[in-house]
Amino acid sequence: MDREVKFSVMNRRGGDETGEGKTINMSSSGVLITSSQMLLPGRRLELAISWPAQLNNKVALKLVARGRVVRYEHGYAAVEIQQYEFRTQSAGAAAGRLAVQ
Repeated sequence: MDREVKFSVMNRRGGDETGEGKTINMSSSGVLITSSQMLLPGRRLELAISWPAQLNNKVALKLVARGRVVRYEHGYAAVEIQQYEFRTQSAGAAAGRLAVQ
């Protein structure tokens, strides 16, 4: 599943790092993404992945997942998914939530 992904590294001190890449493969428990920035194992991420299906064939969706990096090698990061939900993508308005856990 080749989808665009945006991510932020969740730091306790604030000053979150952000980046983007593509998904390589995905399951209910993890996702492999490309990243030009080194993501150290153990770091917690929030991922926003564009979703190919639409809600009611009209509204674009994104998968928002939180998890931790378990491996980083040669521009690829494996992320264990610990929590996720679908959200609607809307321009300029606050995104809605469709919880799936």
